[in-house]
Amino acid sequence: MDDPQLASKLTTGCAVEIRGRLTDSPGREQSKEVQAAQVEVVGPCDPESYPLQKKRHTLEFLREIGHLRPRSQTISAVTRLRDGAEMGLHRFFHKNEFTRIHTPVLTSNDCEGGGETFNVATAEKKGTDTAFFGRKVNLTVSGQLHLEVFASAFKRTYTFNPAFRAEHSQTGRHLSEFWMVEAECAFVNRLSTLLDVEEEMIRSTTQYLANTAEADLGFFLRDNEPLSKLVRRLIDKEEYPRISYTDAIDILQRADAKAIFTFKPQWGHGLQSEHERYLATKHFNGPVFVTDYPADIKPFYMLPNPDRCTVACMDLLVPGPCELLGGSLRDHDFERLERRVGELGFEAGSLDWYVNLRKYGTTPHGGYGMGFERYLQMLTGLESVRDIVPFPRHAGRCQY
Repeated sequence: MDDPQLASKLTTGCAVEIRGRLTDSPGREQSKEVQAAQVEVVGPCDPESYPLQKKRHTLEFLREIGHLRPRSQTISAVTRLRDGAEMGLHRFFHKNEFTRIHTPVLTSNDCEGGGETFNVATAEKKGTDTAFFGRKVNLTVSGQLHLEVFASAFKRTYTFNPAFRAEHSQTGRHLSEFWMVEAECAFVNRLSTLLDVEEEMIRSTTQYLANTAEADLGFFLRDNEPLSKLVRRLIDKEEYPRISYTDAIDILQRADAKAIFTFKPQWGHGLQSEHERYLATKHFNGPVFVTDYPADIKPFYMLPNPDRCTVACMDLLVPGPCELLGGSLRDHDFERLERRVGELGFEAGSLDWYVNLRKYGTTPHGGYGMGFERYLQMLTGLESVRDIVPFPRHAGRCQY
């Protein structure tokens, strides 16, 4: 800039329009610079009250100014990665002949059966939670059941939709509103086939980001060799390790001989986050599939294994968020599934449509769901998914 007066009205945070010449930069932090001939401030900014100053701000502070935090380097890099990752996922699914289905946000079922749902009601003073639809309706926790409807007609389907859970958890892995990538495949009768699809989805999408968002991905990988190693492993063609739940419990119990866990690993109990973290971060130091969990700790729709004690399912564990995705082969036996739904006490008739799919030309099939924010959390190494989603909603907070 030849004329210093051109910069006299510039302040941190202002919006400017600059005319000049784009040239190579001699500086090490950037490849290009603008040699300005004309500078106009189109949006002034009060430097005294503007919260974002030329210093490092904590992510906790940035959450308090959510309307301004997209201007920070970290959040802007996350946002571009989020956009690129969505493009990479759509690219993978369409390349492999999946059809995208827009599954509903309003639903009368709770897919997981956990009851952690947001009920929907009108603002009418005399209204009830059944007045508008004639039955109880909630925000979806998963599009899986609806996706299975279309998988029986389109063979391979997927959805990329928001999901909602009324969990009171305040951990860095949970949100009340988040995005899910879910897929269902017909004519799948082996769990290993489903694992192959999931693994290739992760590998393909991560490779896409490495190719198209090198600068933003590099922002997080810089000076972080463990994270760089993880990204290389995700892209590597070598198959991710695959172990059974029973083998995982054995590994954990042997490790617990050194008294490192708060919760004792026991067969028949769910894996705690500390168990998942040990498997992914210490024992395997990378992604690992854990398969064939006990039936009693998994949802009703999963296909029983021949041992009748476990189900044909999997979780993919990774460093960072721990559980990245989960899925299973779906039970396609009409009488068995009907009996199971009755045993669990679902509202009479509420799942007849889903169970009846097994009466009319069903196929062996399976599917999975991945938390989109958790995928990005894994790639960025950020501690909380609240810094991954544009406007975080969680217990006690729904700002903006």
